[in-house]
Amino acid sequence: MSIPPPSHKGTITLLSPLTPPSLARTWFTAPHPTLPIVATCSSDKSVRVYSLTSFTLLSTISGGHKRSVRSCAWKPGIKGESVLATGSFDASVGVWKRWEMGDLNPKPQRELDFTDRGDTDNADEDEEWRFALVLDGHDSEVKSVAWSTAGNFLATCSRDKSVWIWEEVGEDDFETIAVLQEHSGDVKCVSWHPEEELLASASYDDDIRLWREEIDDWGCVAVLRGHESTVWSVGWEGVDIMLGGKATEMEGLAQEKKDWIERRDKAGPRLVSCSDDLSIRIWRRRPRDKGPAQNPLSIMRSGSSQEEWVEEVKLPRVHERAIYAVAWSHKTGRLLSTGGDGRIIVYEEQWKPAGDETMKVIEETPTTNGYANADNPAAVETMEDVGKGIEEATEWVVIAKMEGAHGVFEVNHVCWAARADRAKTHNDEEVIVSTGDDGVVKVWSLNI
Repeated sequence: MSIPPPSHKGTITLLSPLTPPSLARTWFTAPHPTLPIVATCSSDKSVRVYSLTSFTLLSTISGGHKRSVRSCAWKPGIKGESVLATGSFDASVGVWKRWEMGDLNPKPQRELDFTDRGDTDNADEDEEWRFALVLDGHDSEVKSVAWSTAGNFLATCSRDKSVWIWEEVGEDDFETIAVLQEHSGDVKCVSWHPEEELLASASYDDDIRLWREEIDDWGCVAVLRGHESTVWSVGWEGVDIMLGGKATEMEGLAQEKKDWIERRDKAGPRLVSCSDDLSIRIWRRRPRDKGPAQNPLSIMRSGSSQEEWVEEVKLPRVHERAIYAVAWSHKTGRLLSTGGDGRIIVYEEQWKPAGDETMKVIEETPTTNGYANADNPAAVETMEDVGKGIEEATEWVVIAKMEGAHGVFEVNHVCWAARADRAKTHNDEEVIVSTGDDGVVKVWSLNI
């Protein structure tokens, strides 16, 4: 696709950097699911926790890992306590815990050193982080960690080409329930479906794989092929988000648009991916009954057969270097991207103008979806049949663009977070958080 015209209706404005910054490269920032704080991973082996209210450092956790901390993830669905998983280049995964007392006002920073892994004698357990446990198993650098929506599973992936799934079976007690080794290259990212126990993984082998438990074992249920180089990141659409609102809020829409939304909704949340090939792609499952909702108390889980996915659309090509991160807002449905060119781009899905020519979901020569590929022509034919007669009523457009977000440095990660500073105008307002090679984490506002 051609680069969109330079006139965009939105602007991205710097609110504040998070201070003080790291003196080393920062890799990844994870917003807390309920509290106005973020955790940032750094190549100095530490994790920094910042306030989004004051944009200042609350605490620095170090000593738990021997090499760069590459990724982190907050456990969802718990109250009164924050649980953070960290993945490191030392091949280990850490789990950290902190009791939340309701006071997140910035205090003089305190560095917590857990060099002895578990020695918390110097920390006040009522106020500070404690190192709960370490998960060992990977043979090489851990690149990504992700909790399932219900919080009972933790997925990790590594340069060793494997994806591990851990299940929490008791207080500070995890069991390995799956080691998935079908990728042929470094696995860069893992991400859980927002409703189902379905895991997506992205790899240096250019593939995206989807994993699900079948009866009593985890296996690959789909391979999404189309990218021509490393897939750096994948992320899921929020539940019921459609065109900046909930799919159920369709008052005033023409009947054909309502029908289109209902058909789209049957497929469930879509998946977005970004790659070294400078493309961002959105994938959709062939409509079918949705899988079982996640239940942290369940022991037996329903199995499922292989799934069929189609590449729905490629977003406008704007980046000039590898795209490292993409993020889907679960409030507005907008997408963010960033990468080696230092740009931050915001995209929005909009209805096509009346009379505009629609495009088919499946092109004449389809990319491989599910298990369809050149070696399996029958599967390709099946996917072509799936695409017949299905037309897209929407298009993705660039609504805001920031050049050189971190100066001359690459931007490694970008995400959405709930706005929490005094200047916020409404409860659903979001900010953009970018993480760069310069060691700085920046908070931006999007003005439309």
